[in-house]
Amino acid sequence: MKKMGGAEKKRVRRSSAALQNGTRDPNSDTPPRKQAAKKDVFQLFAEKVRDHKDLVSRWAVLQETRVEYFRGKDFVSFLKNHPELKEILESDRNLETEDIANALLRKNLLVRCDRVVKTVRPGKKKLSTWPAHLEIFPDQVFSENDAFFAWTFVKRRPLWQTLLSFCWPVLTLAICLFPVYPHRCKLLILYSCAGILLLILSLLSLRATIFGVLYIIFGKRVWFFPNILAEEATLGELFRFCPKKDEEERPKWTARLFYALVAVLAILLLRHHAPDEAARARYQKRVYNIIDDVLEWSPSLALSGMMEKQQNAFNATESNDNFTDGSKVGSEETVLPDTGAETISEKHEGEEIGGVEDNDLHQHHQHDNI
Repeated sequence: MKKMGGAEKKRVRRSSAALQNGTRDPNSDTPPRKQAAKKDVFQLFAEKVRDHKDLVSRWAVLQETRVEYFRGKDFVSFLKNHPELKEILESDRNLETEDIANALLRKNLLVRCDRVVKTVRPGKKKLSTWPAHLEIFPDQVFSENDAFFAWTFVKRRPLWQTLLSFCWPVLTLAICLFPVYPHRCKLLILYSCAGILLLILSLLSLRATIFGVLYIIFGKRVWFFPNILAEEATLGELFRFCPKKDEEERPKWTARLFYALVAVLAILLLRHHAPDEAARARYQKRVYNIIDDVLEWSPSLALSGMMEKQQNAFNATESNDNFTDGSKVGSEETVLPDTGAETISEKHEGEEIGGVEDNDLHQHHQHDNI
């Protein structure tokens, strides 16, 4: 076994002391802190890119999990328009866009996906630009041609979302305490909710009417607020006003004529079966009664009503007891005359028997005298 030289011993001492002090020898071959720093740099770069508004992205379902994804060509154009974001990569800022994306793929910050439905649906000219269902692509290499990439890390939640999550229990409790609100607060909440509901129904009706008119007359499928009924959409996408581009084939005139006749028949049928004034007045009165019962209810009235019910129950119990005692006394009084009548009859019968016995004795005495 060879003995270590003085230079090697000094190097070993310096490396052990550096590890104890939390530093690293610059002469060592594998600097792990630089690798960790590079990993943190790419993580920070991915978070900045994901939070940027100019990178167009959508939400989809990947293996029963909702993920946020973007297209490869959008990522290339985004880095061309925002080259300052490469400064976050420090020593790797001179890498090409393809190399940066491949590095993100190797670090599992991205995953390449492919559309589940790969055939054009009947009635459409081409595949959907943003598919709603994705699957993992076998070859995890960056590409611009019809390639989709989903973020794999959990996005940091903003502060306002954290504060908003604490407001949901308070809102639930406030909804449960609606019956005990003052009358003015009840009216304000009622009219606000009714106004919002009327606005939503009016918007949906106007949207459907515009679509039907343009579809029947011009054969165009135009949906204003196209994502208003979407199940998976961000807040900005939900209230987007501009309609989507019609990618389907133009409908035939026979189909348009058929839908026009169906619409006319539906309108005539609804007009024929519409309720009359008397029925509308009954429905309105019934609804007003329900609303008045909800608005006029208060804890004081409820407690007073409970006290009145208890007082009425107590009075009814007392009246029932008095009625029971009176019935018992009346029954005893009605029995007494019957007993007297029996006594008088017994006396009358005794007098009759006594009279008969006297007559027999008188006749027997007369017979002895003869």
